[in-house]
Amino acid sequence: MMFRILPRKSNGPSRRAAEPTRRFDVPLAPARDLAVIGDVHGCDGLLQTLLARLEVQAPGAQLVFVGDLIDRGEASSRVLDTVHAQRDQCITLRGNHEELMLDFLDAPERAGARWLRNGGLQTLASFDIGGVTEHANEASMRRARDQLRDRLGPEKEAWLRSCPRAWGSGNVTVTHAGADPWVPITAQKGRCLTWGHPDFGLRARTDGVWIVHGHTIVPEPVCDQGVISVDTGAFATGRLTAALISSQGVCFVTVSG
Repeated sequence: MMFRILPRKSNGPSRRAAEPTRRFDVPLAPARDLAVIGDVHGCDGLLQTLLARLEVQAPGAQLVFVGDLIDRGEASSRVLDTVHAQRDQCITLRGNHEELMLDFLDAPERAGARWLRNGGLQTLASFDIGGVTEHANEASMRRARDQLRDRLGPEKEAWLRSCPRAWGSGNVTVTHAGADPWVPITAQKGRCLTWGHPDFGLRARTDGVWIVHGHTIVPEPVCDQGVISVDTGAFATGRLTAALISSQGVCFVTVSG
C-alpha cells in the first residue's frame, strides 16, 4: 500500500542547502516481520483494540512502539501498565514525551512547566495527581514529582530510562521522530532521533535504510521514498495505526474509536 509522503514538521533551518531529490528504490528487507505501532498518547482503549487486531493479523511479528506512549490522552498510566507488562516481548522506543517526563522527574523546577503544557497535566491526572499547573511554584513541582515517582514505581521508571532511541532489523530502522538523512544510522545524534531533523523526509537516504517513525501526525499512514509514517494522531483523531512490515512490503492496520 503506497501513499504520497507528506511534508514534515520543521525543526529549524537545515544545516546544508537542499539537494535535488533522488529516488529511493531499495526493497524492504527486515530480518523478521514487524508490527510498528504509532504514538499512543494515553489512548489505552485504542491500544487494546489494536493489540487484539494484531494478535489475529500479525501473530508472529515483532511488536515495536515508536514512543510517545504518554501525554495528551486521558489514560497514560494504563498505557504504561499495558506496555510494561509485555516489555519482554516488545521493543519500546523513547519518544520526546517520555523524555519530557524523565526531565521532569530529574529536575521538576526546570522542566516542569514545559512538560505540563505539552500533555503532562493529563499524565499526572491519570495517576490521580492534581494541585499543580505549569505556573506552579517550585515546591508544588517537587511535590508532584515525588508523587509521580512513587506511583510510577522504580521498575517502570528504570524501564522508561532504558528505552532506546532507535531499533533496527535488517535494513529497517525504527525511530521516534525520524533521522538526519545526511548521517549514517550508526552516527545519529539522539536529539534527531527523538525530536526530528529539518531535512528528514525532504532528502532520500543514500544508505539503503528505511526509516519508520511517529512524532509527526499524518492524516493517513505513509509509505514512500524509504519512509514509513505511522502517527495518525490517536489523541486528536481517535485513530491509532500499526505498520505491518515484511520483505513482501507494508500494509497498515488502523483502529478507531
